[in-house]
Amino acid sequence: MALVLVQDKSNRKTMKRILVTGAGGQLGKTLKDYIIDFKESIFDFKTSRELDITIPEEIEQTLKTGNYNYCINCAAYTNVEQAERIPVDAFKVNAEAVKSLAMACKKQNVTLVHISTDYVFDGNKDQAYTIEDVTNPINEYGKSKLEGEQNIRKILPNHFIIRTSWLYSKKFGHNFYRTILAKAEQGLELRITDQQIGCPTDTETLAKFILEEIIMGEKFFGTYHVTDGKAMTWYDFAKNILHENGLTGKVSLVLDRNYRTFAKRPKNSVLI
Repeated sequence: MALVLVQDKSNRKTMKRILVTGAGGQLGKTLKDYIIDFKESIFDFKTSRELDITIPEEIEQTLKTGNYNYCINCAAYTNVEQAERIPVDAFKVNAEAVKSLAMACKKQNVTLVHISTDYVFDGNKDQAYTIEDVTNPINEYGKSKLEGEQNIRKILPNHFIIRTSWLYSKKFGHNFYRTILAKAEQGLELRITDQQIGCPTDTETLAKFILEEIIMGEKFFGTYHVTDGKAMTWYDFAKNILHENGLTGKVSLVLDRNYRTFAKRPKNSVLI
């Protein structure tokens, strides 16, 4: 358990207690980085080892004794390919555990901030997806995340569901940005597809929205789309990464239109 007290010299808000689940992931670590000198709150960061959200009794006990105002759920099953092969694992974390979390939050009067995904859409729309668009996931990962959303809406009025896309951190975790950079620095050829379009989103953007707009802000309960706002293909994103790190022209970047994936992926998952 990691308790972090952050002081706010202005003292304009009463102290809030915030539980962060899945704190060992890239978003959880970014939140922990971002709260330094932020606002007056007590953050309780729990990794999956410290709090397994697939065990209802652990959730119940943690929320019962923590006296929290908010729970930011960063815990998720995100392996899209493996979810297609063994869906039960994805649904256990992304749907069933989220249901238990919502039930415990309702019982303890805790507001839930839950992270969802662009993959709840099928990708057939020609324009960007809004929160009013009908969901229609085409892979098991997306289906599991949508079921998690639906469970929250049925159970817990006090919630924020945040859909984001192509989430990455420059500092933490295994993600597209860090993988491309590592391979480029090794001089390896990069074969990247342009058959999907989305909005790469830095975890810092998402952390800032959660903390400033929700925890310390006055947003209405409901569903939000949060991205960095610039639509591009994976190939475009790779080019940007190389440019940003001064590696353009120093590594072979090949457009690969024969990219194969076991799970179906939405061709367009741009969110607004």
